[in-house]
Amino acid sequence: MTSNSMAEKVHQGRNVKRFREMLGIKQEALAYELGDDWTQKRISLLEQKEEIEPNILEQVAKVLRINPDAIKNFDEDSAINYINNFNDNSINHGAFNNYHCNINPVDRWIEALEENKKLYERLLQSEREKVEMLQELLKNK
Repeated sequence: MTSNSMAEKVHQGRNVKRFREMLGIKQEALAYELGDDWTQKRISLLEQKEEIEPNILEQVAKVLRINPDAIKNFDEDSAINYINNFNDNSINHGAFNNYHCNINPVDRWIEALEENKKLYERLLQSEREKVEMLQELLKNK
């Protein structure tokens, strides 16, 4: 297979969808991060395009925090073959196959929101206490 036919086989829109889904990002969230001109519908249409304009590809890659070349060149069949060959030739099958990533970005985001909420509540309580002290001072004058 020539590199030319390989390049034709890569579907950039499908790759955007794959990376977005692997990162746990919804179309609406990606649209929001890309700016006011973007909607969920436009992301859906983008993911259907075989080739994406370079400037848009750069923006999407930046939001997804991946290299644009990953979107341009990712070929699922090649990746699966590479992973299978890596596993077949790996000396330490056990350690590699038993690794499970347990980080869920949505859970981390919710934890951060909860922490922000607690900090806000403490700040609000502190402000209330200041107001009470000032009112007490005014009453005593």
